[in-house]
Amino acid sequence: MEKRTPLIAGNWKMFKTCSQAVQTARQLVKLIGTVSDVDVMIAPPFTALEPVSHIIKQSPVAMGSQDIFWEPRGAFTGQISAEMIVSAGCRYAIIGHSERRQYFNETDQTVNKKIACALNNYLIPIMCVGESEHEREAEKTFSVLDKQIKKGLENLSSNKLQSLIIAYEPVWAIGTGKTASTDQAQEVHQYIRGVIQKESGNKLAASIRILYGGSVKPDNIAALMSMPDVDGALVGGASLDAETFQAIIQF
Repeated sequence: MEKRTPLIAGNWKMFKTCSQAVQTARQLVKLIGTVSDVDVMIAPPFTALEPVSHIIKQSPVAMGSQDIFWEPRGAFTGQISAEMIVSAGCRYAIIGHSERRQYFNETDQTVNKKIACALNNYLIPIMCVGESEHEREAEKTFSVLDKQIKKGLENLSSNKLQSLIIAYEPVWAIGTGKTASTDQAQEVHQYIRGVIQKESGNKLAASIRILYGGSVKPDNIAALMSMPDVDGALVGGASLDAETFQAIIQF
């Protein structure tokens, strides 16, 4: 089996002005030095993408956007195209985050369009999937994930999906302080890998990176990363502080 390089991704959500983002990025670059066995990505707010890109240029830190729109250009007030975020220095795009699904009517169909758009623009899509507390209690976790993955990746060939990353974020664990146990995380990650195997074949299933997201902190990252199917983390609140995020990166 090929070795999958772990990815620790920081989603800064709607935090940090340009100057605050630059300051945190500068501090992070200094703290992590030349880390080489882990990929690192930060997703500042759109307004801070370009200034942050200059800070991280010669460092191991890559940059992503928190969302993209699927049309290349046009009368779509408030939207940001893939071309725009690429020109601002992004290599990754977070797509279908549970907060986008919850507050901004993101659906599996719009996720699908955005993933296709990201891939066409040589961006690495991080597709977020996950169940709510209600769905978990009703034992619907696997059926919810099944639908999100199949609909989200509809009509995309396994060749196209080589760079795809999936982030499993149980909605009940985001910003709540609750974290899935290591066994829960492993069980779900293993299931997701199985779905990819059925839909897109063994090769993609073996190489695809599946991240865990949901109240990841320095004190639970090592246990999560010890699970065979957990390939990294999508970190929210704990990525806003450079020292805390560094501790997660150097698990």
